[in-house]
Amino acid sequence: MSQPEIITFGCRLNAFESEVMREHAAGLNDTVIVNTCAVTSEAERQARQAIRRARRTSPNARIIVTGCAAQINAESFAAMPEVDQVMGNAEKLLAESFKANDSPILVGDIMAARETAAHLITGFHARSRAFVQIQNGCDHRCTFCAIPYGRGPSRSVPMGQIVDQARKLVATGIREIVLTGVDITAYGSDLPGDPGLGSVVRRLLRAVPDVKRLRLSSLDVAEIDGDLRDLLATEARLMPHLHLSLQSGDDLVLKRMKRRHTRIQAIAFCEELRASRSDVVFGADLIAGFPTEDVRMFQRTLDLVDEAGLTFLHVFPYSSRQERLQLVCRRCPAKFAGNGPNAFAQSGWSECALSSRAKSVARRKYWWNARTLGEVSITRRFTWFQMRLQEASSVRFFLPSIKTGSWVGACDVKAGRRELLRLVRSPQARLGAYVELV
Repeated sequence: MSQPEIITFGCRLNAFESEVMREHAAGLNDTVIVNTCAVTSEAERQARQAIRRARRTSPNARIIVTGCAAQINAESFAAMPEVDQVMGNAEKLLAESFKANDSPILVGDIMAARETAAHLITGFHARSRAFVQIQNGCDHRCTFCAIPYGRGPSRSVPMGQIVDQARKLVATGIREIVLTGVDITAYGSDLPGDPGLGSVVRRLLRAVPDVKRLRLSSLDVAEIDGDLRDLLATEARLMPHLHLSLQSGDDLVLKRMKRRHTRIQAIAFCEELRASRSDVVFGADLIAGFPTEDVRMFQRTLDLVDEAGLTFLHVFPYSSRQERLQLVCRRCPAKFAGNGPNAFAQSGWSECALSSRAKSVARRKYWWNARTLGEVSITRRFTWFQMRLQEASSVRFFLPSIKTGSWVGACDVKAGRRELLRLVRSPQARLGAYVELV
């Protein structure tokens, strides 16, 4: 192993930080870096499994564990016999952390972090889409979420540094950029002049005209500013695929989660944006089995998928880790005392129901909206979807290549007929494809 192997779990921000570490740790021989996630107990379990597998595969390698799970539970990971060093989320972004530092635990107080330094990377390993960090940390305290304790307070990257990073990536041939962070709709609250997310998007698109496509990671509908709403409605380079952090469709559950939006606000945002941009597509994060969620509350979440027109979901079972349950119980002791996640999370039925409902919405949207730009997931073997158009049209498929990206495949769809379209996975295909009507 001549260069460090990096195993990444979790969010786009982790993926970006893995690229920073790849450059900082260049030249380290026989090293495995595991960048962990703490969003659920299952994510931590998978990280531990990957650590043990890495030791079996490379018995002589030095194994470094970092990321949110390592930041929150440093001693627990350091106690694993396979682990040589545990590194915190702030420390992993410093080049000096990888130079002759043998301390078994290199984890500082993340809650003391007050700024996010820009980390200019020269490229994105094996990707045609690049992630650019614009923000880190979170000032909110949702009762289901441990991430603020792994990321620290919200802090923004200055606009000029974001533009410089985008220019550097575009110069290497990157065609698509995704702006990422922990809570990107909180961008700018700690910067002079209090610029919003819309301001940085507008400046980036104006300053870097060679960016062909710009995407946004998860959005909090309670914090989306007016400037961003205008850009989403009018800017063609800002992709109309939005992922919303909704978590539930029931107002009482949202209140107990300490979320900042209501059900009506979520639906109104989707309707407003869909009215101004017909090709917009919405996805969402939803939690199944939150303590005290009953059948009626869950049905409200199912209905939200239809009413908001959600076509792609990340459905998480409520994580029953004790520290999270204690946070929830303090909000309503009489209701929560002694309770863990309810029967929904135990059975998994609710996750299947939510996913099925979203697929139903997606099918209706793709069959009848002749101008929809949709996103299709590629399985390990192949993927397909059906489309029914009111007018005959040509359809072409775009699979981002690892190196350059190219159009692969096209067909004609006759009016009024359902066409079964199939994409065969190629060695260069990433886990995503775009479908566009010509």
